[in-house]
Amino acid sequence: MLPPLPSLVAFEAIARRRSFALAASELHLTPSAVSHQVARLEEFLGVKLFERSSRGVKLSPAGEAYLLRVGGALGALSAATDDVRQGVRNSLYVHASPSFASLWLMPRIGQFAQAYPGVSLFLSASHLHSDFELGQVDLDIRYGIPAWPQLVVKPIFREPIMPLASAAFIERHQIRTPADLLQVPLIQSTVGVVQWADWFALHLPLKKPDRFALRFDRGLMALDAAVQGLGVALESTVIGGSYIESGRLQPVFDPAWSIPVQAHFVVYPERHGYRSEVAQFLEWLRAQTDEFVVAHPQLDVAL
Repeated sequence: MLPPLPSLVAFEAIARRRSFALAASELHLTPSAVSHQVARLEEFLGVKLFERSSRGVKLSPAGEAYLLRVGGALGALSAATDDVRQGVRNSLYVHASPSFASLWLMPRIGQFAQAYPGVSLFLSASHLHSDFELGQVDLDIRYGIPAWPQLVVKPIFREPIMPLASAAFIERHQIRTPADLLQVPLIQSTVGVVQWADWFALHLPLKKPDRFALRFDRGLMALDAAVQGLGVALESTVIGGSYIESGRLQPVFDPAWSIPVQAHFVVYPERHGYRSEVAQFLEWLRAQTDEFVVAHPQLDVAL
């Protein structure tokens, strides 16, 4: 059984705006009409979706959980409706981790548009993995340790993870050995599959950093902080390739001191692989990675 669509729309609007009045204005309804729609939905579900107080309105725990699924479903409905109304038939929805999307995919996405002008590509990025059951995404490019059963999982490339810093920072602090890193500010990317403790355990087993100058939840910000001379970042020389090629950053040590990992994967349900747009993107992505491997043999990124 499905709840009434107007009630779902009202619920999503209130949850997003955190206000009955603002949601009512957005939906061109009266606050009482919006309140009535939510009451119908709460009666249908048998749970309270909002907690009201003198300070305003907030989602209940049940409402938070419901919004995670309903918000995506409404987004998928809206996107599908827009595609039909605008005559878009060959749409492709790709989701990717933020650093991969910004630093590796975006500089190349124009080539995909030129190669497949008939495909309407929609690209989104976040650390959250896509829920394919919501029907929002065709392909998900994920970062992390692969543990996604019932999905096709294809590695993209290997990535050397190593300390990176600006040339001026390295020279100013006279960094020559791993032990020297214990005397300078270190930048931590909290989402990285390789952390500073892992790197020190491999190259300086009896030592490890006890504090970090800066911590970020995105590799992109860690790289930018290193460019500003704020410390040494432990990042991928593939994702940070544009920083290295432009001279803004450089490996602190020889590539032999890196830790190679496979951390980016293209993931999708097997049924999605039969769509021509998905097959075209996968073919293009493989060609791009093959070209990258040939152009950067020193990185040893081939799978």
